[in-house]
Parts: sequence; C-alpha cells; structure tokens
Amino acid sequence: MYLMSVIDAFADDIDYAQLVKIYGNDSEGQKRYSPAQCLGTLRQAVIGDPDPAHVSTSYVERQNLNMRMNMRRFTRLTNAFSKKIDNHVAMIALFHMHYNFVRIHQTLRVTPAMEAGLSYHVWSIREIINLVTSASYKDLAA
Repeated sequence: MYLMSVIDAFADDIDYAQLVKIYGNDSEGQKRYSPAQCLGTLRQAVIGDPDPAHVSTSYVERQNLNMRMNMRRFTRLTNAFSKKIDNHVAMIALFHMHYNFVRIHQTLRVTPAMEAGLSYHVWSIREIINLVTSASYKDLAA
C-alpha cells in the first residue's frame, strides 16, 4: 500500500529505496523494553536508481523523535490523545506548519521553509491563524 502511494504521487520521477534492518535473536530481548541487537542492514532499490550511500533512516527517525518530544499525543504512557481523527490530523498539520515556517532551526539559522526557498520570512502565529481562518471561510462558502 505504501509503495503504491509513492508511485501514485511521483510516478517514475524519483529514486526510492528501502533500508531493511536485520535483527538477531537476543535471549534478553524479551525481558527488556528494547528490540534485539541489529546485526546489519540491507539496502534495496525499489524505484529508479537510488544512491546506496544515501539510503538511511536518520531523517525519518529524527522527525519521529521531534514529533514524540513536541506533541504529547505521540508520547507513551500519556492520556493526551485525540478523540477524533480530524483533531489528530489538525494537530499534526499545525505542528509541521510551526516546525517548518515559524521555528528557526539552530543549524540552519533560518526556518526550513526559508532554507528551501518556500518563504522569505519567519511566519508569525497570527499568519498561521489567518491562513486557517481564510481556508475555513472558503470551505463554508463552497
């Protein structure tokens, strides 16, 4: 299913690969709250001609950590969860909007949107509210 989404979105215009982690049997693994030891990895080209040196899970793992640390909905052992899927989707969208357009990243010294050329200024919370409000009015008018 995931592969079909990638193909539907990008067709043959991308180089896409998967990193498969190979875990060994660890007798203590079932007693601990962690997976077994990783014995190695296997890089598999799925679409196009990806460079094996750039096949990594580092970026997605960092993004997952950022989401867990900044949104209590993704933290284990908490009751801060969304009761409605629409609220959950809205919270994720707001997080990513703030992360990419409002927050100045220490290593970039600008926002990721500015670094990518998508924005020429740091957005304010007021601008995000205006964006959401204008989108809501368009939905009501339709």
